Amino acid sequence: MPDHYRPITASLRSRLLFLTVIFVMVISGFVYLPSIANFRQDFLQTRLANAQIAALALEERGDAPVSPMLEERLLNEAGVIAVIMRGEDKSLLLGFNVMPEEVDESYDLRNPSLGMLIIDAYQTLNFGGTRVIRVVGRAKSPQIRWLEITIDEADLYSELTKYSNNALILAIIVSLFTGILVYLALHWMLVRPMRRIKDSIVSFRRRPEVVKKIRYSKGRSDEIGLVQRELTRMQDEVRQALKQKSNLAALGEAVAKINHDLRNVLTTAQLASDVLQNVDHPRVQKVSRRLMTAVSRAIALCEATIRHGKAEEAPLEKSEVCLRDLVFDVGSSLGLLDGGTFRFECNIDEDFMIYVDPEQYHRVLLNLCRNAGEVQGPDGWIEVTATKDEAQTSHIHVCDHGPGIPETVRPHLFKAFSSSKAGGTGLGLAAARDIVLAHGGQIGLESTGPEGTCFMMCLPDRDEDE
Repeated sequence: MPDHYRPITASLRSRLLFLTVIFVMVISGFVYLPSIANFRQDFLQTRLANAQIAALALEERGDAPVSPMLEERLLNEAGVIAVIMRGEDKSLLLGFNVMPEEVDESYDLRNPSLGMLIIDAYQTLNFGGTRVIRVVGRAKSPQIRWLEITIDEADLYSELTKYSNNALILAIIVSLFTGILVYLALHWMLVRPMRRIKDSIVSFRRRPEVVKKIRYSKGRSDEIGLVQRELTRMQDEVRQALKQKSNLAALGEAVAKINHDLRNVLTTAQLASDVLQNVDHPRVQKVSRRLMTAVSRAIALCEATIRHGKAEEAPLEKSEVCLRDLVFDVGSSLGLLDGGTFRFECNIDEDFMIYVDPEQYHRVLLNLCRNAGEVQGPDGWIEVTATKDEAQTSHIHVCDHGPGIPETVRPHLFKAFSSSKAGGTGLGLAAARDIVLAHGGQIGLESTGPEGTCFMMCLPDRDEDE
């Protein structure tokens, strides 16, 4: 759905802003409860201090009578109805004539707990200033043992209500400003790169063949930066896989078209090679046998679907094979044993046997040796060696003196259509890898560089069940 058709609550930005405001309001609520308790305590402590000053002012008059007007004025200035103050040797009472016989609630502020202060402040707001309360507090003078005041809670309720309203307004303002700042920070650090990732995923889903990488900060080392880099790498790998599948599909279609005609051509070549075998000449006989073997293998390949366009592989027909004979057969097929300056060495014992499908493994050695010969030219050198370990696993090495494999090609060396040679199809090593894996073995690049390249294959011994 396009962004302008989506409701505002569906976007990550609006949700972050809304949640930030809610969280700040909740935190402000937790801060508000102890703050009104402290405000109420300070208010009552101030009234206690004012009442103490008023009582001390009258105490200085001694035994002189106090007019009711002066006493009322002092009590009004102190903001209390009555005051009781007891010292070491005498007591003082102000507002005796107006002191109510009963009060609605009594509070002791000498050793209060925060929980009780919060509950008392809530009660003040709940009763709406309609109560008359008695408050006992600690006097500032050590000679005063008891200080008690009686007040009307209306003033306390009015001041506490004003404070609560101001706190609410302040919490709303702080919530909005905090929400906006957090929103901007999260939008810059999280929402914006996530939208880029989302746009890249949507664009890749619609047109995966179009190369359109995510714009991201290379210096970003957090989780978002990691996701951006991994997503870009994954898109490149998927795009490469899709390209390979397209190449395979095109290759399969091309093979299907030429397969019939190619078989006819090879059949004709096979008939011609049969005639050559009747020629009584050693050189012709040698070449004709090689030609017959090559044509027979080509016909067998044409009668089956090419490996990379086939869903199921034909079962392997394994047998005990002399590796030395197989290697010389490969060298003969490539024309590396006809003399000349090219050196083809097979340092393998005559009784070195491996348990493989001879036709399939012939393709493995043929691909490796052909690649080694093509990159070196007429003065090259190829050496094939083999050893067995204690577990009777065969370790076969095919080495050359070529220029080495470029570093950029090495990670994808055994993938289809990844060739290090100009004009190469990139199928030879991929086919070799699949054949070796089908035999339960492993193939890998042992070493490469300006001094040459060496491939190593590990093939298991014949299982007891086989």
